[in-house]
Amino acid sequence: MTSVNQHDDVAQLAHLSAAVRKLRAQVATRIVGQEDVIDGVLTALLAGGHSLLIGVPGLAKTLLVSTIAEALELSFNRVQFTPDLMPGDITGTELVEEDPATGRRGFRFVPGPVFANVLLADEINRTPPKTQAALLQAMQEHEVTAAGKTYPLPDPFFEGCD
Repeated sequence: MTSVNQHDDVAQLAHLSAAVRKLRAQVATRIVGQEDVIDGVLTALLAGGHSLLIGVPGLAKTLLVSTIAEALELSFNRVQFTPDLMPGDITGTELVEEDPATGRRGFRFVPGPVFANVLLADEINRTPPKTQAALLQAMQEHEVTAAGKTYPLPDPFFEGCD
């Protein structure tokens, strides 16, 4: 029984290795000379983690993350973090909505940009701690809480911070 499982594991590892090589080749068509950064981001993505990308403007950090998302056919959002950004601006918010047929009012949740497979949080250090905490819940628990309700994030969920 063990030899069969080992054979499956080896086959799956070979398949994963080939897929990563193909993904690197796709990314290399847009990003040149950033192999270590690409390897780090792909490692974090495959491990179910997150990445912190640090560098001066113009190093193609956003292009790198969006290219990986596109190559993997994953949804991508970018949020520019500012001092006035509120938690609901990234997690989403409840809106009052009136049913035209009945005239009854109710709440409807409108998901924020965090509801993507890949999220780039640009200049996260500029936003208030409360907004950072909302993002941390998304990163750690893969869910967000808005208006007392908890909503799961799409799987996979990967966040890169700049």
